[in-house]
Amino acid sequence: MTIARITAKRSASEIVSCEATTQVRDVVKLLAEKRIGAVPILQAGQVVGIFSERDVIYRLAAEGEMCLARPVSDVMTAPAITVEETTTIDDALSLMTKRRIRHLPVLENGALKAFISIGDLVKTKMDEVEHEAEAMRSYIQTA
Repeated sequence: MTIARITAKRSASEIVSCEATTQVRDVVKLLAEKRIGAVPILQAGQVVGIFSERDVIYRLAAEGEMCLARPVSDVMTAPAITVEETTTIDDALSLMTKRRIRHLPVLENGALKAFISIGDLVKTKMDEVEHEAEAMRSYIQTA
């Protein structure tokens, strides 16, 4: 199963993102308002990084509130680790585990197509396992 299964029901216009020049305080406000953990950071329409709750915590610990006035491009995680829709869910989960990340931009021909979380992948994987278990139960009952 590939990431395309998750992204098929989504529109790129629904992705919450920020420009690289946006101040950190404004991105933090956006994260809080939308109740999300990360956003892709764009420059000229291309993904140049990711800004997450972790980035905020690390910078506040190192610099204090002065970091809030900086552009997000100064404090984001870059370059962004990305996947394509053809990436399998298992490969994406493995990548996220190895790199200790929780969000992945999904690119199509270099453009941002979707932004997925580890929760999206785990839910899809669990749905698949439940479906397989139900199919097995049905097979056993009819055999």
